[in-house]
Amino acid sequence: MKSEKTIGGLLVTGAIGVCIPYTVLTMSFEYPGILRRDAATILTKFHDGGSSLILTWWAFAILGLPLLIAYIRIGQKLEGRLGFIKWVTTLGVISGIVQIIGLLRWVFVVPLIANSYVKAGSEAAKEAAILSFQIIHQFGGVLLGEHIGQLFTIVWTFMISYSFLKLKLFPGWVSWLGIVSSVIYLLAQTELFASVIPGFPVWEMAGLIGSTLWLAWLIIVGIMFIKMKSAYLSGNDD
Repeated sequence: MKSEKTIGGLLVTGAIGVCIPYTVLTMSFEYPGILRRDAATILTKFHDGGSSLILTWWAFAILGLPLLIAYIRIGQKLEGRLGFIKWVTTLGVISGIVQIIGLLRWVFVVPLIANSYVKAGSEAAKEAAILSFQIIHQFGGVLLGEHIGQLFTIVWTFMISYSFLKLKLFPGWVSWLGIVSSVIYLLAQTELFASVIPGFPVWEMAGLIGSTLWLAWLIIVGIMFIKMKSAYLSGNDD
């Protein structure tokens, strides 16, 4: 029973840990809407945010670490009952790692670029800073964090929700919430393709709705684990 409560605590802690710096960023940096603005505006606003903004991004990257531990714990509990859980757990862990790497660009890379842009003595230097930011943002943000990271998270959520449904661990609506949030979250990938394919159809609200439902699902699943009255899952308790 201690094991199930640990999983639940990790899920709730990780989900709330992600929500807090995200909320701060929406208020202090106009995130994520700021990312749709031109690079010059982003770099200037980032530079103006100073050390507190950098540390907020660091918190955003690091406070989700409990989720990775929860992914592993859930995998250990379910892998003896469903054969696909091992590779699903691997994808879940990879998703978290690449998203952390993507977010940490705002801590260790973007500050240097923003400083170079603001203090640039010529238009050529400013253009060089803008180009550097666009490349780093496209690679670290779009490719790693938003594509690979979020796509693997979606697969993990969908398959874990399916496993909960198959094993009847929780009420059916909990699993369906995870499945629905996965499908909506997947539609947010269209924005990434639109960044390189002009005119690609986009549903701009998919990312916000999908991620919000996903975080709510994590918290609900965490509470369900905490409230477990008997050891439904396989594996040894801690």
